[in-house]
This record gives sequence, C-alpha cells and structure tokens, in this order.
Amino acid sequence: MAANFWTSSHYKQLFDQEEVDMVHPLDKEKGITLEDFKIIKTQMTIYISILAQQVKVRQRVVATAVAYMRRVYTRCNSKADALPRKQPVDFRPNDSDEKYRYEIKEIFEMEMKILEALNFYLVVFHPYRSLPQFLQDAGINDINMTQLTWGLVNDTYKMDLILVHPPHIIALACIYIASVYREKDSTAWFEELRVDMNVVSSKLQLL
Repeated sequence: MAANFWTSSHYKQLFDQEEVDMVHPLDKEKGITLEDFKIIKTQMTIYISILAQQVKVRQRVVATAVAYMRRVYTRCNSKADALPRKQPVDFRPNDSDEKYRYEIKEIFEMEMKILEALNFYLVVFHPYRSLPQFLQDAGINDINMTQLTWGLVNDTYKMDLILVHPPHIIALACIYIASVYREKDSTAWFEELRVDMNVVSSKLQLL
C-alpha cells in the first residue's frame, strides 16, 4: 500500500464533483434522476453500516467498503442483472424480505466483478489516519470534542467527499465544524497550517 497519499492511486483516482454527480445513461433511461442517484448511494451506505454492525467490523473497514461502493457507482449503472440469482430459502409468509443463499463460488465471482469495476485500484486513504495527529497538534483533548469530530468524519461517508477531496482536508473541515459547535477557538492553530483555508471552507458548505 502506498505510504504517501500524493503518490497513491487514491490521489490519481480523485474525481471532479461533476463526474461524481453524473447519472449513468442507462439509469437516465430508467428515469433515475441525480437526486434519486444520491438517495440510492445513501441507502447503500446505511445498509453497509448495518451489515458491518452485525458482523462487528471496525469503522475503517466500513468506510473502505463505502468508498468502494461509491467508486463503483461512478463507473457502473445500477442495473443488477449480473448478480447471481438463487431460489429463496427459509422463506416464511411473515417475512418481509426473501432470503437468498449464495455459493462461495458466486461470491468470488461478484468480488471479481467489483474488482474489475474498480480497475483493481483498492488503496483508500481515510481522514481517520491524520485526525489523531491534527487533534493533538490543535491541543484538543476534550473527550466530547474528540467524539464529535470522529462522528463528523463518519458522517462524511454519507456523501461523496472521499471521492473528491484529499482526506486531510476532510479531517480539517470536521475539526473546524466541531470547534465552532463546541465554541472552541482554534483560529490560531488553523492560521499556522500550510493549508488553504478557502479550500477547507468550501468543504464546510457540503457538510
């Protein structure tokens, strides 16, 4: 895995916001609008989070899965004909959803389809990586402030920010929001950073 974000495939795979907001032509033919497209991705993000809670995986794993899902949606339409179909099993009349059993082979096939859709670029740098150092440098050690900032970072995965912006910018934007909300004056620290705060401010509008 690349140790430097600026030389990584993640950096090379960053999209413009216009690219992320494009609806695939096949989806447009179905009448899916940009607003529908955003709702689909949000619902998929929620579903991934719920599934992750059930199998008890770390938040960073969840964030990576969400980033992959959002990358795939920038390249593929929402049509699911390629998904393997199995007869429903363990179905009871009171069930609201049909339950499907997939064979290991079919799961591997779908993994390969996802890898191909990602062009085998799997590196993802998350805001979580730089956030602890930023919080320490800013002298933020209040538990409530820290938890709020981490929660804001988690919330950014409900949007496409990880596909468009460097992760450290996302982390700084979350710290700024938390500072304002908790009425903590971090102005001096932000002024010392060699970061264009106009860029950070533009991300605040998305959050």
